[in-house]
Amino acid sequence: MAQFVLQDLVQKRGLAAQFAIDSAATSREELGNGPHYGVRQKLREAGVPVLSHRARQIVPADYDRHDLLIGMDRANLSNMRRMFGGDPKGKCTLLLDWTGRAGEIADPWYTGNFDETYRDVLAGCTALLDQLEKTV
Repeated sequence: MAQFVLQDLVQKRGLAAQFAIDSAATSREELGNGPHYGVRQKLREAGVPVLSHRARQIVPADYDRHDLLIGMDRANLSNMRRMFGGDPKGKCTLLLDWTGRAGEIADPWYTGNFDETYRDVLAGCTALLDQLEKTV
């Protein structure tokens, strides 16, 4: 969800050429699967394009390939740091950290609340892009 929301925001601000946005799993459960039907439905309701995407697992090379690596919850962050052998350049953050309010994005796979997850993802992506836009 966050990948598509951020891509949509970047596109609407005319910044698409300046960003490479991707998503990857820190676990193996959904590898190869496309976006959950609930995510697709919520994003369609919000007018956010759902692009072709298949879940892949994050790999150590992703650390050097990307400027930022953003997790939705503390388990993601912990798994990322473990897979990367740490975070020496401070690239790993939680999405809601960018909003100034601590917290985690609730996984709608477990909660069933796609509206709440979308609101939090939108707030995090908007705040993240607001900060990044100051540097591009």
